[in-house]
Parts: sequence; structure tokens; C-alpha cells
Amino acid sequence: MSAARVEIGRIGAPFGLNGWMHVASYTDPPEALLGFLLWDLSRAGAALGARRLIEGRRQGRGLVVRLEGIGNRDAAAALTGVSIEVEREALPPAGEREYYRADLIGLEVRNVEGCSLGKVAYFVDAPAGAVMVVAQGGAEHWVLADPTHLLQVDLDAGRILVDWPEQLG
Repeated sequence: MSAARVEIGRIGAPFGLNGWMHVASYTDPPEALLGFLLWDLSRAGAALGARRLIEGRRQGRGLVVRLEGIGNRDAAAALTGVSIEVEREALPPAGEREYYRADLIGLEVRNVEGCSLGKVAYFVDAPAGAVMVVAQGGAEHWVLADPTHLLQVDLDAGRILVDWPEQLG
């Protein structure tokens, strides 16, 4: 993902036979993903081109969508795991104590005891909410990315202060 683009979701498994697919939305609320009509797709950082959103809707606890040029299950399956990105300028400004995940990747994470836990490597969407995966050497800390645990984010200094014990790595 380039600095000019921000990942706002990820394509999941096909849904039905006519090119529909599940998507994981990283927007709040999740349906806000459907407001972006042109999606830049990429896999492992390699651009796959842009696709226009034809239609989308809530399905159970998630979203399903249909993209231009994807008309069957096989074409939808070929996009499983692909990142959905948009130009940063298309995003609204983050609110107070709100951050885009892309802006946190690579920041150093320290806990309230002053221990360095590593750097933010990526995020995982878990049932309890977003989890920030902080890596250092071969160790990983999975820190809940909520206001209870994320105490301070200093983008200028490249640091995050968390209330998370080092032992919970």
C-alpha cells in the first residue's frame, strides 16, 4: 500500500454464483465502505487496478458487494484476500483520538512501564474489536486497539503509549 492510498477493507470469500463477494470493512460504521465507488485493489502491495462498486448491502453481520467486471463465482474467488484501497484525499479527516490504521503501521509502541514492545506491524479484526499486532524480533504483542489500552498516539514522534503488560506478549 502506498502512502497515497489507505486500506479501507479486504475482499473475502465469494457469496453466491453471480460475482458477489463478502468484504471486511475497516470503516466506522462498516457500511461507510459502500460510499466509496472506486476501489483500488492490491495483493501484497502489488496494484491490481481499480474496480467500480456496482452494488453492496448488509448481509448478516457483514457486507456483500458486486464489482464491475466480476460476473461469476470464479472471478469473485480470484479476488479473495485482496486489499481495498482509496486515495487518502477521498477520506474524511480523522476525529479527535481517531487514527487511520495506515498511519499507525511502523510506529514504536511503549507501555506505561516504559518497556518497548516493538513496532506496529499490522491489525487483526477480532470479535472483541481491532487488535494491533506489535512485533519485535520474533515476539509479537497483540494489543486491543481501543481507548482503554491506547493511551496516547504521537504521530510526529512516531510513538504510541499503551496500557499493556509486557508479559502478555
